[in-house]
Amino acid sequence: MTPKDQTVVLRFANRPGDLGWIVKTHGEIYAQQLSWGIDFEGMVARIVGAYAEHPGDGRRAAWIAEVDGERAGCIMLVPDDDDERTAKLRVLLVAPCARGLGIGSQLVDEHLRLARAAGYHRVSLWTLSTLAAARRLYERAGFELAAESSGRLFGRDHIEQTWVLEL
Repeated sequence: MTPKDQTVVLRFANRPGDLGWIVKTHGEIYAQQLSWGIDFEGMVARIVGAYAEHPGDGRRAAWIAEVDGERAGCIMLVPDDDDERTAKLRVLLVAPCARGLGIGSQLVDEHLRLARAAGYHRVSLWTLSTLAAARRLYERAGFELAAESSGRLFGRDHIEQTWVLEL
């Protein structure tokens, strides 16, 4: 089957198992690809858990990308805890089997569309410099690097980055 034959659908993450899939898949993929441990999965679980307290309230949303009916990607829009005019982009992921189908760009575009519709003035995100494919998606969407710092996370030294897009 070629990529042209595959059906990609974006939908809200509102079905049983969607939020658990986000946590599980992040944990598994990052362990396989980057040897990150349970501390990373725990961080994702905290993000998803905080979202689950107020899902889909108009200022926050989570999406699942499906390829031929199977979960293959995700992203979340949540408000910044310190600035009600700023949204955060969280937990962007495209499963390895679905990369190259444009899912990452579709998820980011949908996230930004809703952020604008919800009245946010800017979107920020936190990432690590080693996640080059995600960083390229952010740059193409117009995000600009706002801050960098060195830190030790998930058993490794990293360059943490904050990216911002003014809407």
